[in-house]
Amino acid sequence: MRRARLTVSVLSAFALAACSADTPAPLAPLATPDAASRSVSASSGRYILGSNSGFSNDLPARVAALGGTLERVHNDAGIAVVSGISDAAATTLSSIGGVNEVEADVEFSLDAPTAEVGTDVSAVQDPSVASVSNPAGAPRYSWQWNMRDIHASEAWAAGKLGDAGVTVAILDTGIDYDNPDLNGLVDLGRSASFISTDDAITSRYFSSRNVISDYNGHGTNVAAQVSSKAAVHAGVTSKTTLIGVKVLSARGSGSFSAVLGGVLWAADHGADVANMSLGGGFSKAGNGRFLSLINKTFNYAKAKGMLIVVAAGNEASNLDHNGNFFASYCDAPHVVCVSAVGPETATGNMDIPAFYTNFGRSSISVAGPGGNIGTTPTLWPYGLGTGSYVWSYCSKTRLAFDANGVLLGYAGCQAGNRVSGFIGTSQATPHVAGLAALLVSVNGHGQPQQIKNSIERSADDLGQPGTDPFFGRGRINVAKALGM
Repeated sequence: MRRARLTVSVLSAFALAACSADTPAPLAPLATPDAASRSVSASSGRYILGSNSGFSNDLPARVAALGGTLERVHNDAGIAVVSGISDAAATTLSSIGGVNEVEADVEFSLDAPTAEVGTDVSAVQDPSVASVSNPAGAPRYSWQWNMRDIHASEAWAAGKLGDAGVTVAILDTGIDYDNPDLNGLVDLGRSASFISTDDAITSRYFSSRNVISDYNGHGTNVAAQVSSKAAVHAGVTSKTTLIGVKVLSARGSGSFSAVLGGVLWAADHGADVANMSLGGGFSKAGNGRFLSLINKTFNYAKAKGMLIVVAAGNEASNLDHNGNFFASYCDAPHVVCVSAVGPETATGNMDIPAFYTNFGRSSISVAGPGGNIGTTPTLWPYGLGTGSYVWSYCSKTRLAFDANGVLLGYAGCQAGNRVSGFIGTSQATPHVAGLAALLVSVNGHGQPQQIKNSIERSADDLGQPGTDPFFGRGRINVAKALGM
């Protein structure tokens, strides 16, 4: 069954008008805007190489002789990335020693099911005060139907707040790492960017900022669901360490090579869990080598002891019947694939399958709170409307672009006093990553399959066992997973 796609009502949009972003503050445009496609497309001049036996030492020289650049190589995983090479020259890459696979990179971009909203929190904001030991005391916890849905507060009351020795990597658009909810939780020394276009933005406009600064806002919202000091909103944990791995640009676009590089980086830099609230996909026909490259990367991550949690996607599609299409990254090995639930009214059932969520009896592992849109406006703690949003600080460095990718300026959050509400499987996924972090803190490092099994076994079954395509093993239950 496919749930009908709904749109935000005019009344909802009017009721949340006070929450909309400010008029963009101008900035001088970059010489070359970061143009992003809303669909998967070829990434011109960049290729991913695979090796089963290790690349030869002359790989850099051979690539340079073809006019290209070796961007990175990971011999243990058997993955390398080259750029600046012509299609004709790429056909000779397979003759280089150790190269078994050559695949053109592809690009993709985020596709949110509905626009986010925002509002000012100056009245409750006090950066010197946090609720690390009592996340339920966060000033805007009343807005967080999502944390109540997964019984997080029961775990907090029992002292299950996470452990700074556990790390979750956020593969996304970056993180606003020093906002009151996240300040001190992000390990910048282990963070990295795989997006050169954002590096140019950092160099020109934010030279004092770390390269993982979030110019989009998506990554900051995702990160705060995993771990937050609860200065304004709570996360599933309040002490878990985060690392930012930027694989999506200011406009939400990225490449498969960046994602694979990000997974390898996270696994090599001590991440216990990787959260991938991103999408994309490609036809399996003619792309067998690409599937092999993804399998190499995810198998390596598992061998390093890292669990990967991925979003099911927002196309309202049955992943069990996606035929020749590879759904990123639910079709990858060893992952926890997360669908979304959410209430349609402020006082109603919080576990209604989200109108946008992908589903599938064998594809979905568990469900998490991603938010929903109802048909009738209702009075939420954050105002009259139809949306059950998942909230976080809005990134201070968030930028606005026009439809052609031209930078317009700041998106209205630069004062650091605004929060944003998002809806999507992107928001459901980090709740599961946060639970995984709690389980690692209890059960120990390096056991991704055990952590996955614990998440699935402890989920609340919301449908008919083994027959409901929306929930997988059920909606996660933090308290139950921790034995409460």
